[in-house]
Amino acid sequence: MRDFIKLFLVVILFSLHCSIATAQNPIVQTSYTADPAPMVYNDKVYLYTSHDEDGSTWFTMNDWRLYTTEDMVNWTDHGTVLSYKAFDWAKINAWAPQCIERGGKFYMYVPVTDRNGKNGIGVAVSNSPYGPFIDPLGKPLIQNSNADIDPTVFIDDDGQAYLLWGNPVCYYVKLNEDMVSYKGEIKQFPNTEKAFGKREGKENPRRPTTYEEGPWLYKRNNLYYLLFAGGPISEHIGYSTSKSPVGPWKYQGKLMPTQGTSFTNHPGIIDFKGKTYFFYHNGALPGGGGFTRSVCVEEAKFNKNGTIVPMNMTSGIKESLKPLNPYVKNEAETIAWSEGVKSMENNVVGNFVTANYNNSFIKVKTVDFRKEGASKFIARVGTTHNGNVSMEVRLDSKDGQLIGTINVPMTGGNDRWALRTIDVKEVSGIHDLYFVFKGKAANQIMFFDYWMFQKNE
Repeated sequence: MRDFIKLFLVVILFSLHCSIATAQNPIVQTSYTADPAPMVYNDKVYLYTSHDEDGSTWFTMNDWRLYTTEDMVNWTDHGTVLSYKAFDWAKINAWAPQCIERGGKFYMYVPVTDRNGKNGIGVAVSNSPYGPFIDPLGKPLIQNSNADIDPTVFIDDDGQAYLLWGNPVCYYVKLNEDMVSYKGEIKQFPNTEKAFGKREGKENPRRPTTYEEGPWLYKRNNLYYLLFAGGPISEHIGYSTSKSPVGPWKYQGKLMPTQGTSFTNHPGIIDFKGKTYFFYHNGALPGGGGFTRSVCVEEAKFNKNGTIVPMNMTSGIKESLKPLNPYVKNEAETIAWSEGVKSMENNVVGNFVTANYNNSFIKVKTVDFRKEGASKFIARVGTTHNGNVSMEVRLDSKDGQLIGTINVPMTGGNDRWALRTIDVKEVSGIHDLYFVFKGKAANQIMFFDYWMFQKNE
């Protein structure tokens, strides 16, 4: 019996190791993120998220973050692109956003709470998807009721833009071409069982259907999809379809059942490079839960009649859409998976990462060293500790082939950096790349800004 228990424990530990080693979800591990809002622009996915503060026991959210990818497995952290403080009229809360491009400008719609404690939806504008975003109105675009949360924005093929939002009902309005004003009256989709399905559990006159919050409007093959977080709590993701962006809607059922350790969820869906990707959040990271959430992604599939194949939360996207080039400057915050690493930013280098304990690591997926291979490795690093801090460069696993080690010099802080170049063992072809951080300090053993390889001569 004792031997059986030992074998059982070994199998469990091995399974956990394998699942961690192949995990891609949550796609951001360096911060808690929620309410994914993906946008495709110039062959790149821009993922805007809300941000749960570490240790939150409520919806403590002060800013919106941006992550980008060209391959759907390696995500680059661009840090904070907007804060509720950018709105002079706002007092608190940076909840679920969405950004869209029109005419070379970028419009981010966000729910915040004003100085009188009333919810509203603001709009911020930028000439770049990376910001800076500014408030062109000096007031809320929408301030209809305390249901004014979770905006989604959509531009149809005829150029008409729509803004949808709301909890516990879904409102909509047509935006003008300037994207910062609207025409006509604010309207509400009929909250009927035909449109959103019958709510399970105890009857609630205020919430008779599954619609809860978090709408997302999407179009495919002339069919409109309204995805939403469905109730009762804990939330699932449901969706409805229509031949018009303003309904009438036909409920199509659950897209993703209640799963994970977060009692909320939030949908986002895009088409990118011939595939469709569905974004959501859960509480899967260490310390995660309903107020410390994490964004995930799955590939979505469709039936012949246009309905979406229901899906579960999985470990995520396994295959990269394109290899990563190691012979150009790559930001340290470009990550497929990491453990023990936190993202930070300052005025000296912008965004960077901090390795918090011994054997913490970063994985970069599908790095193509090509036939000619690499001869040298360059990295910008620093530490506040004197001696015994290093960064190992390994292939294909955390314990894989060691091709080089950088001894990190004491620079004195994350505002002071050193550029180090080392010879590396011969490496060619495609590999996953691991940076493993070594140090005896209790926390923040080193800082890491960027890296690149040099080709063999």
